[in-house]
This record gives sequence, structure tokens and C-alpha cells, in this order.
Amino acid sequence: MTTRTVEDLLAGRPLVDVTGSFTVAAACHRMRERGVGALAVVDGRRLVGILSERDVAVRVVAGHRDPMLTLVREVMTRDPRTVQAHAGIPEALRAMLGGGYRHLPVMRGDAVVGMLSLRDIPPDWRAGERDRLQTPVPALG
Repeated sequence: MTTRTVEDLLAGRPLVDVTGSFTVAAACHRMRERGVGALAVVDGRRLVGILSERDVAVRVVAGHRDPMLTLVREVMTRDPRTVQAHAGIPEALRAMLGGGYRHLPVMRGDAVVGMLSLRDIPPDWRAGERDRLQTPVPALG
């Protein structure tokens, strides 16, 4: 297995984003059109949050909120964990599995440039890292 970067996995794929002033319904239409499960929420090029399918299900649908009236900024996940574009796949995968995330915003410096999905990572990498995380660490001494 050769180590590649997060940027390699996302090559040629543009960032799909919205601002916090989008309605949840409009954001969901964008997700459907682009075939993604999460959107970067930006203010200019600055990342302010993400909106995932889970956010919509839990905070909007289960919260009995109207997606035509609810704004993304009201239900997004604020201050998400991120990964730098030059990071290796194992680093990104550890962050995702360790935090229970399916989506991780990708940064180049302070600018968001993409969204890494767990499904972007080859299955053999995911299986190997899951096994490694579940292996007990021997006690010292």
C-alpha cells in the first residue's frame, strides 16, 4: 500500500459548499444535485461549519423543523475537525474513525478546498485502520 495524500483522493473534485444563509431545503437540493452527503458551510473561503445528512435528519426532521424556513447556520455542525490537504490518508482516517465522522473538511492553510468522505477512502485502508484502532495497547511495566 503506497501512502497517498488526502489531496490525491480529492483530485479533480470541486468543493461543494453553501453559506449559512441557505435554507436547509436549498442545501439538501445542492447535496442531491452534486451527489454528496455533506456540505462545507463557508463565509467567503473561511469554513464555519458543515451540514451533513445526519444534521438534517437529527436537527431538522426529528426536531420537527421546517426545512424551507430553517437556515443552515441554525443546524450546522460548528467548528468541525479538519485535515490539511497534504496530510496522509492514515492521518485523515484516524481522525474520522476516532471521532466517529463520515465527513472531514479538507483545508489548504486556512481555506477549505474539499470534503473527504469515508467512502472516498479505499476499503482496504478502512479495514486495516479499524483493526489497528481496535487492537488493545499492551500495558507498560
